[in-house]
Amino acid sequence: MIVFYLLCSVALLIVLTVRWNVHPFLALLLVAIMYGFGAGMSPAEIILAVNTGFGETLGKIGLVIVLGVLIGAFLENTGAAYTLAEKILQIIGRKRVPVAMNLIGYIVAIPVFGDSGFLLLAPLNKSLVKKAGLTLAGSAIALAMGLIASHTMVPPTPGPIAAAGVLGADLGLVLAVGIPVSILAALAGLIFARFYASRTWLDPGPDGEDQELVLRLKRAPSVYKSGLPIVVPIILIVLKSVVSISGMEQQGLGLCLSFVGEPVIALLIGLFLALFLPEKFDSKMLSASGWTGVALQSAAGIILITGAGGVFGKILQNSGIADFLGESLSGTNLGLWLPFLLATAIKTAQGSSTVALITTASIVLPLMPVLGLDSSMGKAVAVVAIGAGSAMVCHANDSFFWVVTQMTGMDVRTGYRLLSLGTICVGVAAMCFLYLGYLIFS
Repeated sequence: MIVFYLLCSVALLIVLTVRWNVHPFLALLLVAIMYGFGAGMSPAEIILAVNTGFGETLGKIGLVIVLGVLIGAFLENTGAAYTLAEKILQIIGRKRVPVAMNLIGYIVAIPVFGDSGFLLLAPLNKSLVKKAGLTLAGSAIALAMGLIASHTMVPPTPGPIAAAGVLGADLGLVLAVGIPVSILAALAGLIFARFYASRTWLDPGPDGEDQELVLRLKRAPSVYKSGLPIVVPIILIVLKSVVSISGMEQQGLGLCLSFVGEPVIALLIGLFLALFLPEKFDSKMLSASGWTGVALQSAAGIILITGAGGVFGKILQNSGIADFLGESLSGTNLGLWLPFLLATAIKTAQGSSTVALITTASIVLPLMPVLGLDSSMGKAVAVVAIGAGSAMVCHANDSFFWVVTQMTGMDVRTGYRLLSLGTICVGVAAMCFLYLGYLIFS
């Protein structure tokens, strides 16, 4: 019955968020409490799990999410993302528009949300397509696939950070696994865009956006300054993991790197570097009504959902479901595929990759020893597997679907044929590469 209650809980979560449009925070909290009663927990045990799960989860990851969102806000509002895009175009060549947009999308979505990234880069994409005389479909899908790959698998994007926090995974190891896997997945998306999506003609639309791009680039910071808030935190986090593996974290330089490589400190340094991005710094940018205030409002929802996911995970953990499923799954060999398939089902059903990442991590947390993923590397691999599953399937219940289709002039049928199918290519490719690598190196 305890498994039946879990299945009912997931189904109820989907119905609440999709059918009745209940906010995922409320839905997760309500479903977690109902599951606790169904599993036979006492009211006192449920209350303790709610308080502990919410507090422990946000204590690990809340500040990291906030700092990541703030860095993204400065990159977006100062035009730094445009500077990085322009540099990539210079290197790759303006005639290779799909390749350039795929890489640009991949980089921009590390600190910036996928929806925002596409809205930000859509004018640049259209301008390049018009000049090259190409169809908008190929480059738009290439851009979308790049955005999705890093958005779901590379910290400091909030979803992977939250999943890593729930599972207790080392962010440096998540980066070490997630970056190569997501790059290969993005390339799979690029191949799909280049050889399938580009067969569909989409008019890039009338002229009139080039002047706005020129003005933004004039006010934007240099490529060196633009890249620092992204690159420096990632390097510091990875170095901390290297120091930890080498056992030097208590000695001199190792002790220093362990401190600055702690995700909160690394991202705080990244935010400090982001303050140098504006052409002229104004204290209003840090006010409640400025860039900081707006970014914090968007971060609040993610933080609450993450906390509620922690509540669900804690109640699952305390209900004893891990012991039961351990006995049931001992004869199977699902392993890494279970988190992937569960994330795919939740993402497809309710539309949000972030919710799918957090919910799946909460569900599989008690099962990590059973799945053979309770080692440091196993936890990191599990986060990326969940991210791969949460990349698909993007369709009408996902805001990203409507952003892409409306900004490119696709009808719904074309959106399903190009964008939805493309996300399947990205997710499946990511999981296949991840599983193959895990078999070879484990």
